[in-house]
Amino acid sequence: MRVSSGPARRARIKKVLKRAKGYRRHKLYRAAKETVMRAQAYGFGGRRIKKRDYRSMWIVRINAACEMRGIPYHRFINGLKKANVQVNRKMMAEMALSDAKSFDQLVETAKKALA
Repeated sequence: MRVSSGPARRARIKKVLKRAKGYRRHKLYRAAKETVMRAQAYGFGGRRIKKRDYRSMWIVRINAACEMRGIPYHRFINGLKKANVQVNRKMMAEMALSDAKSFDQLVETAKKALA
């Protein structure tokens, strides 16, 4: 005699239908399953795109702060590398916004290293 997968199967279906709440296709199991799988795939990619977007936003902010201080972004980063200063772009963008004095010191360090 075969074993039926009654409770386990019902639980699996309920889990998918619960995740599909709020979607257009949320009542029929097969359609809901496809929709949930697609949503999870977009979510996975979206989490990586979010990281990309944040990095480009930090670069834009650093670039704007550098231009105000008379040095282009690419020369600023090159000068920091030559001066062996290791500050990530997130921290540099935060410094450019909230702590102008320390960012000015970074710019001076980069200019000295380039000269």
